[in-house]
Amino acid sequence: MAKPVQTFSRSQALQGAERQRLEEDALRKQHWKRWGPYLSERAWGTVREDYSPYGTAWESFPHDHARSRAYRWNEDGLAGISDRHQYICFAIALWNGRDPILKERVFGVTGNEGNHGEDVKEYYFYLDSTPTHSYMKYLYKYPQAEFPYAKLAEENRRRGRRDGEYELIDTGVFDEDRYFDVVVEYAKTTPEELLIRIHITNRGPERAELTLLPTLWFRNTWSWGLDARRPRMREGPAAKDLSIVELGHEYYGKRFLWCEGKPPLLFTENETNSRRLYGDQDGSKYVKDSFHEYIIYRKADAVNPEKIGSKAAAQYELTLAPGESEIVRLCLTNESAPRRFNKKYIDGLFAQRLQEADEFYEDLAPAHLSEDAKLVQRQAFAGLLWSKQFYHYDLKRWLVGDPGMPDPPQERLHGRNSDWTHLYNADVISMPDKWEYPWYAAWDLAFHCIPLALVDSTFAKEQLVLMLREWYMHPNGQIPAYEWAFGDVNPPVHAWAAWRVYKIEKRLRGKGDRVFLARIFQKLLLNFTWWINRKDADGRNIFQGGFLGFDNIGLF
Repeated sequence: MAKPVQTFSRSQALQGAERQRLEEDALRKQHWKRWGPYLSERAWGTVREDYSPYGTAWESFPHDHARSRAYRWNEDGLAGISDRHQYICFAIALWNGRDPILKERVFGVTGNEGNHGEDVKEYYFYLDSTPTHSYMKYLYKYPQAEFPYAKLAEENRRRGRRDGEYELIDTGVFDEDRYFDVVVEYAKTTPEELLIRIHITNRGPERAELTLLPTLWFRNTWSWGLDARRPRMREGPAAKDLSIVELGHEYYGKRFLWCEGKPPLLFTENETNSRRLYGDQDGSKYVKDSFHEYIIYRKADAVNPEKIGSKAAAQYELTLAPGESEIVRLCLTNESAPRRFNKKYIDGLFAQRLQEADEFYEDLAPAHLSEDAKLVQRQAFAGLLWSKQFYHYDLKRWLVGDPGMPDPPQERLHGRNSDWTHLYNADVISMPDKWEYPWYAAWDLAFHCIPLALVDSTFAKEQLVLMLREWYMHPNGQIPAYEWAFGDVNPPVHAWAAWRVYKIEKRLRGKGDRVFLARIFQKLLLNFTWWINRKDADGRNIFQGGFLGFDNIGLF
């Protein structure tokens, strides 16, 4: 007897390795999304870090403070990752031998400096990511000449609105291709172990030197007078051809960073340099910017000789001929004993995760797409997935201040967002942009969830529900807009987005999540009631008032 022809639904065909990881994470069997690109590109100049009396956020915490001042709410870094609670962070720092500061974060002009508002002035690219971040790839282009921080700010301040913007490439620092390509890749072996591969290439015509500092640190949770527990990092046990950072945290227990090639390890504290910023001579000696002092100004006593702290880095000194590349390999793990940590294993695992990513995105692409079009689609998804960020904001605490800090100005109690004291955010959220807009915008988020549903419908649904939880949505039913003014009114697109996400998931899986629809419908009724009571004064329609951020106008 002939065997019946076996048929497969689209949902069955998509059960590759990455789909399996998504399923395991959704069912809480394996926490594949515990680690991801949740580090911001910019935490300075945000509303959360602004403790001024009248809401001058850009001036209250400028870029010049970022290297020296501990962040209160969340961290930033270059090509960085963190756990979903952002207790532990990893990113890279670079020095070309000419800059006055380490390159720890990308630079841009503020809203008051740019002739068209805030604007990032560097070149970095989110090249690839799977939805569980089992594989990620990031490219940064670092000039070999001194970075023109002052020139970029001054020229953009000088120009008017009708003038073009002055960009980094206009300064000439990339002439003759005198820059480094810095590619950072991450691959997960398990939900708790990440391999890290940093590939640096000299694109210039002459030999060039570069200091690379893969850096690990704890978000500062102890300086504010709320929790005195201080997690620690120290030099780990000796191992052949490896330097090891051992870290202990109340939440995660022991973790280890294995560093290939036995580089020197540097240790300091993720604490404010009050000597530099405020002239406090009694301030801590080992501070957030100690690595700047040690690397650039050769101050040997800037780092802790006991090799202990809340911030650590491995120091790699590279010299590259024209066109030459070098690869540095590391591993962040919960395993105490180094195993399989060798070039063959690491590169093989990266190849495997990349192949699984290829298979995942090949299944998503419509059959008629060209290879170029498929790449555009994949890059677009990479941009979305890399734009996840841990966002932290306890508004009542922000207004009244921390017990371990000076009292904030009283004017704030009646200023920005003062009627949103119920709001408490500490979640991974899709950002409009992790440098220019490193805060969630509710109606932008609704649009993000449409394409996100194609690659991770669970995350898309969670994001839509999150905005309606009682610690986000106002008791009157309003959805928070964005941190600059939570009370601003945006277009009512949340219900539309929820319906589209439902339909997309139903098409992909063959079954829709009606529990999700029922759950979100209840809260959307509250939001609809707020609209008709507050934004339809004449009883004619719900479209009255409102704000659109892309050109700062009221549409309705």
